[in-house]
Amino acid sequence: MLLVPVRIDRSPIHGLGIFAVARIAQGTQVWQFTPGFDLDIDPKDLEQQPEKFQEKMLHYGYVDPRLGRFILCCDDYRFLNHSATPNIRIDTTADRYSVDFAARDIAIGEELTADYEIVEGSRP
Repeated sequence: MLLVPVRIDRSPIHGLGIFAVARIAQGTQVWQFTPGFDLDIDPKDLEQQPEKFQEKMLHYGYVDPRLGRFILCCDDYRFLNHSATPNIRIDTTADRYSVDFAARDIAIGEELTADYEIVEGSRP
């Protein structure tokens, strides 16, 4: 679940993105998996769903290779875009699902980005 206020808007990176509504100080916790809100699904269960359903889920979520599980952020964090120079740091040691922090100060209106390789194991 997102822990900082953001807004969705058009992204110069890809489609839609999330943008800081207030300044986010370096080190601020931005996201943490919240059981009962975010989804943790066995990828085999996803494979049993219709193709269109799978496409949407894989567009907004990812299979975490460390867990072997499909993860979907069920709030606006699903609009987080990739960057090779991200402003979000993903700490894969902080908890089972990782915890995301501001890698540096993030200005109001700045798009939040992460390096997808950290959670997916490959670049988009």
